[in-house]
Amino acid sequence: MINKIRRKHTPEFKAGIVLELFNGKMTVPLLAKKHHIKTSLVDEWRREAVDRLPVVFMQRAPDEVADQRVADLERLIGQQAVEIEALKKVSKWLSRASRSSEKS
Repeated sequence: MINKIRRKHTPEFKAGIVLELFNGKMTVPLLAKKHHIKTSLVDEWRREAVDRLPVVFMQRAPDEVADQRVADLERLIGQQAVEIEALKKVSKWLSRASRSSEKS
């Protein structure tokens, strides 16, 4: 009985195989032979890639999420700056009004 060490393939390797297959230049058996893997693995990876493909378009990229967060925070800062200026004006107006009422 021959003990074979089970190889672990990286996600990048699997993606590369599937992309080669999707290019249409090589068939499953040729790819399997080229990379010394079973055809069933190539089929399994292709099936998994096709099944998960819609998820790629549903999720937003981390940069998009961060950009949206930054935009929200900038909008909040702008709103607070306007409120602070309004409060300063009201404060000045109230202090003038209280001084003029004390003089009367």
